[in-house]
Amino acid sequence: MKHDVFVVTAAYGNDNVLALGGQHKLLPIIAQSGAAGVEIRRELLTETDLRELPELARAISAHGLRCFYSAPEALFAPNGAQNTLLPQLFDEAEQLNAERLKLSLGHYQATGDNTDAEQALAAFLAAQQVKLLVENDQTECGVLLPLKDFFTRAASVNLPVGMTFDMGNWHWVGQAPQPAAAALASFVSYIHVKVAVRSATGWGAVPPDESDDTWRQLLAALPDNVPRGIEFPLIGDDLAAVTRRFVSLLQ
Repeated sequence: MKHDVFVVTAAYGNDNVLALGGQHKLLPIIAQSGAAGVEIRRELLTETDLRELPELARAISAHGLRCFYSAPEALFAPNGAQNTLLPQLFDEAEQLNAERLKLSLGHYQATGDNTDAEQALAAFLAAQQVKLLVENDQTECGVLLPLKDFFTRAASVNLPVGMTFDMGNWHWVGQAPQPAAAALASFVSYIHVKVAVRSATGWGAVPPDESDDTWRQLLAALPDNVPRGIEFPLIGDDLAAVTRRFVSLLQ
């Protein structure tokens, strides 16, 4: 089975992306790699870029790529309310012709009296063309218990949301990835392949060939029919060749 592989633009390094002149400069490289699509990062978009999202969408399509959109925003604000930026973020995703919008969970409150809020969120999401994904991030909100509570509740009320399972982020919050995979696999609809190793300065992401095969075991515990995103460093003199090698590895 051949897997759809997306390349996260941040894999090339945020500073490098900006030095190149923006994420659109990476599209030929990603297209040459044989990847199915690109994950555009909002934090790497300038104000000018945000005004020109339809142009970026046309460029993505012209290179034969699909698009996911990632924003460094949480679904739930610190007070537990729905993020007021959601309409704007979904509008941006639609301008990009993105299939999915990825956010973090934020401060989800698993209480028995939030039915109205759930119904409002369900109605909002049902009206969107873009599917919402929620990722385990590197904050205190990205730990297993609240994520499992949220996705279990979401499934019970038919909330149209899937999970982005970031394989590496569990290390940053002090949890083991394998038990998380066992608990959350049924909710996963996108996998961020991030191979993490620990050094004297803390956890860091590395290419798969700079670690042991633990990442393969973790990937095998997750759904086999969902897209995989490259979010480990892509470094080298020939970025197209480097990207192509890892796309082939994950396909």
